[in-house]
Amino acid sequence: MIRIVMAEDQTLVRQALVRLLNYEEDFDVIAEAGDGTAAIKAIETFIPDIALLDVEMPSLSGLDVAAWVSEHVPTCQCIVVTTFARPGYIQRALQGGARGYLLKDANVRDLAEAIRTVAKGGKVVSPELMFHAWEFKNPLSSREQEILRVAATGCNTRAIAQQLCLSEGTVRNYLSDILGKLNASSRHEATLVAKEQGWL
Repeated sequence: MIRIVMAEDQTLVRQALVRLLNYEEDFDVIAEAGDGTAAIKAIETFIPDIALLDVEMPSLSGLDVAAWVSEHVPTCQCIVVTTFARPGYIQRALQGGARGYLLKDANVRDLAEAIRTVAKGGKVVSPELMFHAWEFKNPLSSREQEILRVAATGCNTRAIAQQLCLSEGTVRNYLSDILGKLNASSRHEATLVAKEQGWL
């Protein structure tokens, strides 16, 4: 049996998927979670073979959970199942250790086959999604993403510098590079662009 934990914050969607997956003779959905923290607790408790993770959940995103699982429960393989085809999400999921990335409008039969493939050690990502992921590769370095994340909270240059232990001049240079890379005229616009692509 392939033991599965399902993490999805929309109760109706989660319950429907659990019911459909339990119709498969070789699947056993052993736990459900409605947010990222509960997902980690369930995975840590039950050590499933597969974790099905939504991206946007309360407390921790599915991407955060996948990265945690990759480090702490490496025998569990993660598949992201989401409505978002954002390039940044796909890249972050795969770089964080997820073995699959599927959209919720996929056929249940396709999801079942993806689970079996990943359980056997394979990877499953829609070819169309792979095209989008690498067509719009994240131009921001990890430091630039960190600075933009702090800037998005409303911090000014001095506050960003203090929080990240950098000089104000260094922060200004980074912000200038970020605006150039994202073809944005302001921090706010840069934040919107980066969030839309899933880079933040």
